[in-house]
Amino acid sequence: MKKYVCDLCGYVYDPAKGDPDTGVQPGTAFENLPDGWVCPECGAGKDQFSVQA
Repeated sequence: MKKYVCDLCGYVYDPAKGDPDTGVQPGTAFENLPDGWVCPECGAGKDQFSVQA
């Protein structure tokens, strides 16, 4: 699965790790994150993320 990086702060969402602090289980693809999920570092929406090169 692809990793996504926040364009505002550089936080990397790694699907293999998920986001346990917000209840997102490991193995959750970025596309399957809840609509209301935001960057845990800066609060940016999913539309502010891009595929990590």
